[in-house]
Amino acid sequence: QVHVVESGGGLVQAGGSLRLSCVVSGSIASIGAMGWYRQAPGKERDLVARITSGGTTNYADSVKGRFTISRDNTKNTQYLQMNSLKPDDTAVYYCNADAYVGNLYGSWRNYWGQGTQVTVSS
Repeated sequence: QVHVVESGGGLVQAGGSLRLSCVVSGSIASIGAMGWYRQAPGKERDLVARITSGGTTNYADSVKGRFTISRDNTKNTQYLQMNSLKPDDTAVYYCNADAYVGNLYGSWRNYWGQGTQVTVSS
């Protein structure tokens, strides 16, 4: 059983900051790439930022220079620091992670969290 749990969402005024966290726990041997996605009402779920196990990052153009993704491999946790927030950033933010489950005959699988709401008021 693998659990992916986000936290840190909330309501903030435009120009403010929030920090999201995501912890992956359970019967996992290793975690690969991790990422944050978001979905606004009536829209598709889109990539916000992604980070490999080695620390290589990539960002959506809309958040470059404002958001920073990071991870702590010792805690199976990733973070998303969001600065200079805009009303257009309002969405449910989802954590995504690749995890190796099982032992000798395990496999890589992809997991999603339940999402955390971020609302930016103008």
